[in-house]
Parts: sequence; C-alpha cells; structure tokens
Amino acid sequence: MPAGFRYVQGMFDTHCHLDYLDDPASARAELGLTGMVCIGADPQHARNAIALAEAYADVYATVGLHPTDAKAQDNAETRALIESMSGHARVVGIGETGLDDYWHDDERAEQRAAFAWQLDLARRRDLPVVIHTRDKAGTETASLGCIEELRNAGWRRGILHCCNGHVGLLEAALELGFHVGFAGNVTYKNAREIQAAAQVVPLDRLLLETDAPFLAPVPKRGKPNRPGYVRYTLQFIAGLRGLEEAELERLTDENARRVYGLA
Repeated sequence: MPAGFRYVQGMFDTHCHLDYLDDPASARAELGLTGMVCIGADPQHARNAIALAEAYADVYATVGLHPTDAKAQDNAETRALIESMSGHARVVGIGETGLDDYWHDDERAEQRAAFAWQLDLARRRDLPVVIHTRDKAGTETASLGCIEELRNAGWRRGILHCCNGHVGLLEAALELGFHVGFAGNVTYKNAREIQAAAQVVPLDRLLLETDAPFLAPVPKRGKPNRPGYVRYTLQFIAGLRGLEEAELERLTDENARRVYGLA
C-alpha cells in the first residue's frame, strides 16, 4: 500500500477493463481493493466482464457498446446480445457509451444512435449509464453533443466516466444528478481543467477509477495501469481538496456502492 495510506473501509475502482490485463485474478486483489467494476464495452468484453464477476465476489460488470465501435458493431444482433446480458444479476451498469471524436469525427450519427439506445436501456433496466466523452483536439463537439443526448434522454442516474474537464458537460451531468469519475490522468502536470473539476464536484458525487490498463497515474505513468493504482489518484485528489485520505476513501467507497446499487 502506498506510504501514508491508512486502510479504513476499502477502495473501490469504479471503472476498469480487468479482462484486458494478463493477470486479472491477482490484479483485483491489490492494495486493499474491496470492489471494482469491469466494463464490458462491446459484446465480447461484456461476456468477459460477466465471467469475471461470476468468478469473484468483489468484481461487478457493465455491458454496453463503446462509441468508437458503434459504426462497426451497432446492429440488431449486437443490441439483442447486450440487452440480454444486461439482465444478468452481476451487471450493475450500462456502457461505457457516449461520443468520441478523437479518432474519427465523421461517425456522429452512428455514435448518437448507439448512445440514445443505451440511455434508454439504462432507463428500462433502472441501471446507471457509464458515459465516455472524448473531444478531438481543439474542439468540443463530442462534449456538446453528449450534453444534448443526456438532456434529451432525461435519465438521471449515471456516471461521467474519466471527467474530461469540460465545464458545460460537468455542469450538465451534475444538474442531472450524475456522479463524476476521475482517473489517473487527473495527476498529470498539464491536466489543469480536470484538476479544477476535481476540486468542485460535490463530495457525495465524487468517484475514483483507473480505466486500467489505461491512464496510469503518477508515479506509475507510462506503465500499464492496474486497479490498485486507484489509490494514487485518491492521494492526489485528497491533496487537491485538503482532505484526509482516509476520509476521501470512505466517501468515495460509499458513493461507488450507492451509484451502482450495491450493499
């Protein structure tokens, strides 16, 4: 456990891709984690996430379709599979879904259709929706489009995953009652907008995540991220907000269990 941490209740990684790791069985038990949500961002990864959740009591799953896969995979068969899996007892959320212009900014129609369908599925299943939003450099069209879709849907239970620091999107998510997740990139020196957001999100809406194996926090930046590294992000945000690390650990664990509907 990193120096300075006093174990209180246990850390919860609200968003990781555990099935991407070479050793998911050992990775899930690191640094005092008591729970984690494995994200199923397409049908195959959804199957993997459910299998891990069936195998380990501290792992939960989501099912959904990532926006960058919408053009290739959003069809009747995919929707039927995800809808069927969304009823599994270990599934606690829908997604990750949303809008992403970073790689391709010409897939908006396909992404918005898949996003709207998953928002509706979350409403019908009474589950939180996990939102991914990534803008192309120098633009904010994905963030603005996400605001429109969220307001059109009116579903008020969800998580703004890996907060990108866009002020309008953050304000819209909070207005809708969403929780907001912060990953390891909040620790990066130039992540000023994300750090500013981490200082203003109400403490009862704040979540911590890794997005493992991506976005490893300082001091692990440049290495594959792991669920246990969520503690470095905890340490950084506690410093930003002037909080005791043990208190932020307790609060974010409670928030995670509340938003995902866990005991």
